[in-house]
Amino acid sequence: MKKKQKRSIYYVLAAILLALAGYHGYQKNGFYKSAYNDELPSEENTVSKQDEGKEYKSTGDASLLDVKLPERLDNETVHYKSIVVYFNKHYRVPNCVAYELTNTMTSMADSRDAENRADYKFERDYDVKGCPDWWDYKDSGYTRGHMAPAMDMRWDKTAMAQCFLMTNICPQVDEMNDGEWRHVEEAVHNWSRKAGRLVVITGPIFSNDMERIGKHGDIAVPERFFKVVYSPNQNRAIAFVMENKGMPNSWTNYATTIDKVEALTGYDFLASLEDNVEDVIESKQNIKDWPAYYPRR
Repeated sequence: MKKKQKRSIYYVLAAILLALAGYHGYQKNGFYKSAYNDELPSEENTVSKQDEGKEYKSTGDASLLDVKLPERLDNETVHYKSIVVYFNKHYRVPNCVAYELTNTMTSMADSRDAENRADYKFERDYDVKGCPDWWDYKDSGYTRGHMAPAMDMRWDKTAMAQCFLMTNICPQVDEMNDGEWRHVEEAVHNWSRKAGRLVVITGPIFSNDMERIGKHGDIAVPERFFKVVYSPNQNRAIAFVMENKGMPNSWTNYATTIDKVEALTGYDFLASLEDNVEDVIESKQNIKDWPAYYPRR
């Protein structure tokens, strides 16, 4: 066979092998549509499955999830797919957890095809220093309380799995976690249907001489918790502060202003907004401005 013919055959074989390799690579990586985007799938709105995990995809201004913490406070900021965790390795609980909730995500979370909470378990994030194990809470008398609740993450497998990481968990009294606190979470979930998009930031309020639990007695038990809710479309906000115990009154009685939460924590929320807008929003707390929600008792 002539050298010229041999070279032609080699080129053809090489082209076939490259094409097969490219096809295999596509099948291996695959693509999925981010549930954060309401528009039709496009190359800009898809990500490789191998990139699933610690990745945050925002539908709007992601800077609204930025929380300015006091410099004295230990913190590691961890960006998961659907939540941003500000983790404190000294207390071994999050300083706070921020995420957005859209009406699309809520509809998916409430659908028949949504993820089942029973299919997920609490897990340690070994990449985050100080993150406890699930068994550190065992026999402590406290529940593993989600800061970003599972009901808001049922729209996606990765989001659901990551909300069960112990970086998103704080010790909570069961009567509080499954009582008026749960009613606040349900109200926020309900509000997102009409608001279109909410920014939600939740966390503990630290104090001196907090109780400690865990094998080494180093997991802080907060005495109070806060939740900040901001609706960019309606340009209004509200906050809640609740003690870590069974609360005697309706959840609406614990509504307050973001200013009050900032005074209690030293945190700065919604700092990316214009100062004049931020000042007005953070000073209001009128629960009547938000759609009525009547929890099941």
